[in-house]
Amino acid sequence: MVKAAGVCMLLLALALPSSVAEACQAKEQAMAHPAQSVYQISIQSTQLLSETPESTQSSGKETDNTQLRHLHPFPYDVVLIDVGHGGIDGGTSYGDILEKDINLAISRRLFMLLRQEGYHAVLNRDADYALSDDNRWHRTSSRHRRDLSQRKQLSSEIPTKLVVSVHVNWGKNSSKRGGIVLHQSEGRSTLLADIIQEQLNLVYNNSNHIMLGKPYYLLNQTKVPAVIVETGFLSNVEDRTLLTSRNGQMKIAEAIADGIISFLTAL
Repeated sequence: MVKAAGVCMLLLALALPSSVAEACQAKEQAMAHPAQSVYQISIQSTQLLSETPESTQSSGKETDNTQLRHLHPFPYDVVLIDVGHGGIDGGTSYGDILEKDINLAISRRLFMLLRQEGYHAVLNRDADYALSDDNRWHRTSSRHRRDLSQRKQLSSEIPTKLVVSVHVNWGKNSSKRGGIVLHQSEGRSTLLADIIQEQLNLVYNNSNHIMLGKPYYLLNQTKVPAVIVETGFLSNVEDRTLLTSRNGQMKIAEAIADGIISFLTAL
């Protein structure tokens, strides 16, 4: 519960970076009229709970971002950064190097870069835990399915402009290296993937190509443009050095950020 509350506070802080004065005013009003404030909060909480599905098949309707805008504190469409794996799910690994840690390090840097440029961005996790732990609505015994559905659900609950999922690759052939971007069978997703791929190729000095991520749940279920960025091969010694160093992680984050900004500028 502490973790979930922390995430909520993080999202609130990120969504409203310039609302300190409004928050103070709201606090004063709450102190002056406590009963009225509790009532308003109760009504808002009821509205939010009514939008939470009990299972993936409990409703055949998808609520669009316009309808959801009044239910949460995000006044603008956000870039949702999906931090791959976490908690019990370490992802791929090499010795004691875990993918989940690299994903989080790069995603944090990507988040800061986008915020510095004035773009509204949100991380779906900011620490080492499994998103499946937050999923209390998907009725399945599969932790993996709860994790995937929780990642997809957030893009439906807040107004999302696009989703970028950060991961690390692994290959049986250790000579394979460089970033690879997977995309939806959709024009905007393809364009976003292509632009990010160009930037990653500059970092790795290679010529990898984007790929259609047809079997991936996140790409199939997310309604907005989404891509999965495989930031490099942990199985390759050169990539591994880049992926585990602060300087390398920043270069990769900058490449992804440049791609996102170029895409949003082109729209």
